[in-house]
Amino acid sequence: IPATQLKSSLEFKNVSGLFSGGQFNGSSGYEEAAAQGLVAGINAAMKLLGRDPLIIKRSEGYIGVLIDDLVTKETKEPYRMMTYEVGLISKARYERLLEKEKMIAAEIERVSNIHIGGNKEVQALLERYESTPLKTAVSLAELIRRPELSYEALAPLDHDRQPLPADVIEQVDINIKYDGYITRQMKQVEQFKKLESKKLPEDIDYMEINGLRIEAKQKLSAIRPASVGQASRISGVSPADVSVLLIYLEQLRHQK
Repeated sequence: IPATQLKSSLEFKNVSGLFSGGQFNGSSGYEEAAAQGLVAGINAAMKLLGRDPLIIKRSEGYIGVLIDDLVTKETKEPYRMMTYEVGLISKARYERLLEKEKMIAAEIERVSNIHIGGNKEVQALLERYESTPLKTAVSLAELIRRPELSYEALAPLDHDRQPLPADVIEQVDINIKYDGYITRQMKQVEQFKKLESKKLPEDIDYMEINGLRIEAKQKLSAIRPASVGQASRISGVSPADVSVLLIYLEQLRHQK
């Protein structure tokens, strides 16, 4: 069956309680089918329990990107490649994850607030790594951002450093080095979330919406996206069409 007949939960739009994954909807890549099978299985159980489906957003995980592309873009090529809240991991494992995240955040905060000047010890270390000498005091985090330096390389200058697990150290290094890119991406995520929060009525008649191009009307009618965000990712729906949808939803809101 065409995957565009599915909701983001992988339940059929027109057959309540029937979920699909893998060859059933024409996506036979092993990793791709396994990811869908996991989500379809979870959501079949959630439906039986009378709970809301698990929808992994594009900004939350690779599976979210995979499924969103599948149900909105009629993706033909296979993808090559969970949560505690729905009971898929133990409480102990979840608590370990929370503790790891806490340690990462605390260490980033610490090195961001330690400032060092250009004394002989500092300049000698920078010279050893062929890094530009300091002219003014900077934070350890600013030095870690330099491509030629790292959290580990700066250990001799960080006299109050406490031992940390290797996976925590690795993530501290990554988060600091890519902070600018991560911040920019998170701003984009917030913009996407605004569109995702604007839900489209299930009974909306796209053919009657003035201003939508014919191709957009046809694609939207066939796929019936759940939100404006999902509609914006459908091939054939332009930014202008998205603007028309936003105006239409605002008019509906005022009519109520």
